[in-house]
Amino acid sequence: MLDEPRSGRLAAWGNALIAGLAAPDDVAGEVTGGDTVHRVSGLPGETGPVGLTLGLGRLRALGVTGLRIALPVPGHPLGLSGPPEFNARALAAGEAVIAVGGPPVGLVPEVTEAGPRGDVHVEVEWHCLEVRQGPPADVPSLSEAERELAEALRETTEALMKLDVAGSGPTAHAALDAYRARAEKGHEVLAPGYPPRAVRVLALAQRVGALVAIATGEHGGAVSASEIAARAELLRPVERTARRAQVAAYNAYVEEAERRRD
Repeated sequence: MLDEPRSGRLAAWGNALIAGLAAPDDVAGEVTGGDTVHRVSGLPGETGPVGLTLGLGRLRALGVTGLRIALPVPGHPLGLSGPPEFNARALAAGEAVIAVGGPPVGLVPEVTEAGPRGDVHVEVEWHCLEVRQGPPADVPSLSEAERELAEALRETTEALMKLDVAGSGPTAHAALDAYRARAEKGHEVLAPGYPPRAVRVLALAQRVGALVAIATGEHGGAVSASEIAARAELLRPVERTARRAQVAAYNAYVEEAERRRD
């Protein structure tokens, strides 16, 4: 969870493009990241897939004023508002981008990988589908997310101590060391136009998510099925809080724009 989801990169840098704070080619490069190519299909007015730059430009021309994300999992349709067909596609992908303003559409990624290990080519097709206009499910405000994260980080640290993940073997030690190194080094998140608080919340959410991933990994600390179940139950609400905070951070651009209009 230290890495940004594709929907997060698309929303963050798409918002920067819409606001005129980033050049189209720079945005395309940031969204594509380490993937080979991104395309957008099903856009109103287009007969086939188009490149990312043209796709984002088309959305802006159609009146889209912002992009927000959804990170749903089974039983938790975080950030979604329907209809069921779109929700099902987003749930299968684990993420989606929803347009604000303009036509009621959303984008769901389909990822295709090909090639041998070490030379894998990754292509992403963003399917543009109709969405239902309405408030996104269970998304907190940025201030709420920050408060919840502070408590979640304390709970995660306590859970790690209870589960003795650090004493679970060399794999767990390596994972913890890698986490500490990345946390200390830091990395760029979000895009121009986002408030500093959103950057702070996203970085903290990624830290909490990384700790949860380490704690729930197969490091040899859980020696029975009951202990594995107990570990998952203990950390499930913390993981949920981290996902909610991620969505709040990426959606902060839209939240801030709506506040200015009110």
